[in-house]
Amino acid sequence: MTKHDVILNELGQGLRPMSQGIVWFDALGPEEQSETLVLLRHHCVQARAVTEDGPESIRRAGLRPTHTPAVLITHGRINDQLGKIASLTPSDERRKAFRLLVAVLAIADERRRERSCSNGCGHWWHRLSAAD
Repeated sequence: MTKHDVILNELGQGLRPMSQGIVWFDALGPEEQSETLVLLRHHCVQARAVTEDGPESIRRAGLRPTHTPAVLITHGRINDQLGKIASLTPSDERRKAFRLLVAVLAIADERRRERSCSNGCGHWWHRLSAAD
């Protein structure tokens, strides 16, 4: 578990406001932003994101359907598309990708908690709290 893992999971669980997440992400250098998007993609896959999460993720992220990350998430296999989104390089696209991937993580993790972790689990990220 790294500091980045904690921040990303806090954002996905709503324990940290997205505005704070954007400020944090924008302060990272380009290489660290790319690494963070890849890590976020990994968290989405681990949370078992599905193609049907796309439209709600776009809505939660506040993106227009015509934004590149939004177009990508609605076309093709979800795991492939998450990788493409994480690989976007222009800074404005990276920020949109960040917002979208956090929304995907939130949706997939909510579902996972309901289905697999409702009676408790050993996932450290499900034991985070706003006070941490």
